[in-house]
Amino acid sequence: MADAALDGARRVLIAADKFKGSLTAVEVAERVTAGLRRIVPDVRVEALPVADGGDGTVAAAVAAGFERREVRVAGPLGDEVTAAYALRGDTAVVEMAEASGLQRLPAGVFAPLTACTRGSGELLRAALDAGARTIVFGVGGSATTDGGAGMLAALGARFLDADGEPVAPGGGGLAGLATADLSGLDPRLAEVELVLASDVDNPLTGPKGAPAVYGPQKGASPDDVAALDAALAHFAEVLARTPGVGPRAAEYAASPGAGAAGGIGYGVLLVGARFRPGIEVMLDVLGFAPALERADLVITGEGSLDEQTLHGKAPAGVAAAARMAGKEVVAVCGRLALPPETLGTAGIRRAYPLTDEEPDVAKCIVDAGPILERVAEHIARDFLS
Repeated sequence: MADAALDGARRVLIAADKFKGSLTAVEVAERVTAGLRRIVPDVRVEALPVADGGDGTVAAAVAAGFERREVRVAGPLGDEVTAAYALRGDTAVVEMAEASGLQRLPAGVFAPLTACTRGSGELLRAALDAGARTIVFGVGGSATTDGGAGMLAALGARFLDADGEPVAPGGGGLAGLATADLSGLDPRLAEVELVLASDVDNPLTGPKGAPAVYGPQKGASPDDVAALDAALAHFAEVLARTPGVGPRAAEYAASPGAGAAGGIGYGVLLVGARFRPGIEVMLDVLGFAPALERADLVITGEGSLDEQTLHGKAPAGVAAAARMAGKEVVAVCGRLALPPETLGTAGIRRAYPLTDEEPDVAKCIVDAGPILERVAEHIARDFLS
């Protein structure tokens, strides 16, 4: 066996995120399990698919035993879509991308100025209706840059132009905002624990704000970015003059996480949410700590292990928690863009990219499942046999 420190280790915890565009987190766990068992048939495997708050968060919660609930809500362009949230007891996991994500746009279509988060507010309301007392609101992968205005409107807020009419949907419409009224917000929001789960800590506006950093991913041109940044700044200024909000509006706009998912982080901070790194929240909710105790080896991973991984992504969170518990961690990935010393600093003993098996990246994407099984065979030989 290659690693004597793991001599006799036969209890494996697979806590990996999705390989975006190829495999869901559940499928990653299934493929790794299959590969391990080809080499060590009696290995004991526990699968705990993870997510960092972005797309795939509800699926990870369902895999951990939450009930999937579906509801019809407004998509980012206003058309009705079927979105899901997860519920276990009085804890709900709501994923904004289910309602307002890029995945909800037609292929090749972007709407940086008009895409709206109303459906995300409708999802939150559905969780409240189901009796949730704790709501983990995972944000990421959004099609929107409206500062959460659409979400707040769905929860009872009013945003009016100079004629007293509702402003147009999307971040662009906020340029015409004259008055805001948050007095009609759902009173249940004050009675629940609302957690903003995100892997980014950007403020609302400015050079590191939502429009500048993430707007181009949503089809925003340089002129669109400037318009959205000005509109969101105006949004915060109007809220600063709004009864019941006041100076908090500026404070929250500068807070870490306000710029998450096109500024929807700002909207939920305004209604009392607490910001926490997404992977930390999800590990708590999914029951990672007891699963970690039972494991001798932890396998984590995601599609690309790169610099972004180190900044709040799932594998980094899993590795940090495992290191604190004295557990060995290896990672699987589609591509690897981190040197061994950086992996070691992050708590990952070794990474196994699909490209080691198949140098053609296009084939790795198309045939990720079978290739991942072969990669898992190498892990079994190196660490379990």
